[in-house]
Amino acid sequence: MEPFKLFDAEFKFVNIIWDHEPVNSTELAKICLQALGWKKSTTYNMIRKLTERGILRSENATVMAVVKREQVQKYESEVLLEKAFDGSLPSFLAAFLKDKKLSKEEAADIKKMIEEAAK
Repeated sequence: MEPFKLFDAEFKFVNIIWDHEPVNSTELAKICLQALGWKKSTTYNMIRKLTERGILRSENATVMAVVKREQVQKYESEVLLEKAFDGSLPSFLAAFLKDKKLSKEEAADIKKMIEEAAK
């Protein structure tokens, strides 16, 4: 299995960890009850599962992400680009921007990113 592939529930869970890390597992279970409606056992099972896959690290009841948010975002965006747009970034941008209005700041930021990537 790809190291950065997260299913929807896993992604929501890891997002909570990214937002609170390092986080005590008991506190994490309380947060997951509020945010996701999960029982403590569900949270602990998810910690175990993602620790076994190398996504999380759990030591002395403290949970931290091994994989960073940016790594997962990069992986997921590459999968989407390949799957839905045959790897064509211009096709993705055309579909994404269709009927969408950008602010001048957003357009300038995107232009800067493209210029940096073209170097």
